[in-house]
Amino acid sequence: MTTRTMDEAAKVFADPSAYADDDRLHAALTWLRANNPVAWVDQPPYRPFFAVTKHADIMDIERANDLWLSEPRPLLATAEADDLAKAQLEAGMGLRTLIHMDDPHHRKVRAIGADWFRPKAMRALQGRVDELAKHYVDKMAEVGPECDFVTEVSVNFPLYVIMSLLGLPESDFPRMLQLTQELFGGDEEEYQRGSTPEEKLQTLMDFFAYFNKLTQDRRANPTDDLASAIANGRVDGELLSDVDCLSYYVIVATAGHDTTSHAIAGGLRALIDNPDQLDRLKGDMSLMPLAVEEMIRWTTPVKEFMRTAAADTEVRGVPIKEGESVYLAYVSANRDEEVFDDPFTFDVGRDPNKHLAFGYGVHFCLGAALARMEINSFFTELLPRLDSIELAGAPELTSTVFVGGLKHLPIRYSLR
Repeated sequence: MTTRTMDEAAKVFADPSAYADDDRLHAALTWLRANNPVAWVDQPPYRPFFAVTKHADIMDIERANDLWLSEPRPLLATAEADDLAKAQLEAGMGLRTLIHMDDPHHRKVRAIGADWFRPKAMRALQGRVDELAKHYVDKMAEVGPECDFVTEVSVNFPLYVIMSLLGLPESDFPRMLQLTQELFGGDEEEYQRGSTPEEKLQTLMDFFAYFNKLTQDRRANPTDDLASAIANGRVDGELLSDVDCLSYYVIVATAGHDTTSHAIAGGLRALIDNPDQLDRLKGDMSLMPLAVEEMIRWTTPVKEFMRTAAADTEVRGVPIKEGESVYLAYVSANRDEEVFDDPFTFDVGRDPNKHLAFGYGVHFCLGAALARMEINSFFTELLPRLDSIELAGAPELTSTVFVGGLKHLPIRYSLR
């Protein structure tokens, strides 16, 4: 039997609070990339896994989607939460989104929403996104000269965009925000509904109750929105199962705005922390598409996904047995010294920028184009009107092992 020893630095992967401490996190990741790029992690309450920290290895795993499967462990969760999720699915409930699925079923289900995120659809949505960007910059001007940028701006702007795409009433937006923060913030004391998996599961049940009612309405009265496309979507001629349909709503309604919110807030903080880059971008707005990619790389809102080996294999010479899991450390990949020149320098003109913040391969983020559009629109509206900006307090990051970023960004500013 092979004896596996856990590297002290690898404990960060099983510690949600590590993601609220950039210095600690990146010190560990940098060491692992150089010394132990496929690190064994055996740290309760999680089941064991290998943490993969190099950009090239993560891309290789994402390419080989027939060898490395999303099921049954698509993301890092406690053993107790994994068991509860499995039991719920076996009972015809639970969550089975695109990130949980493998081909060929994944490809067929993904196609239901794909047209809503293609270039033609994005061009049709551009005006609404620009309008909302102006609304929230105007709001900054109204509430200034200080605000908590996260709670007052960055969580709301992408939320309004995705809720508009789904066709949901504005009165429901605050509820969707709360449920999203509870779902993704299960490790964050400020957001979590409860501490046990059963308590956290209630958030999912509330999502399902809301979207079950929406499904029945859209099937009886179809409209021209993404919610109707999901409710009436078919795979092999059959309507989506209740689990797949409701899970589709959940992933669009949550990942469709929460990740973008973190990128916008983290992007603004990076500009504040790097005033030379802020001045450079304000002086040459043609750099905006490159700056958007750098903000996404810098923040990497989705910290990880996991894959399980369908057969005995190896990664960088490390043997991995069928049924064992790997953790794809996107945060580490996006600071890989072999891929990015000066990876710890925020550079609004970085080109090329082969970040993995949207994943890679068949699971590449469905809403990537929308996220890029929103970030671009917001900063294109903000920067020409921005005379000055600085921190008005200490920024705070969420404790998480999955999706996260800034939960508070107090700023002081002057807008014209």
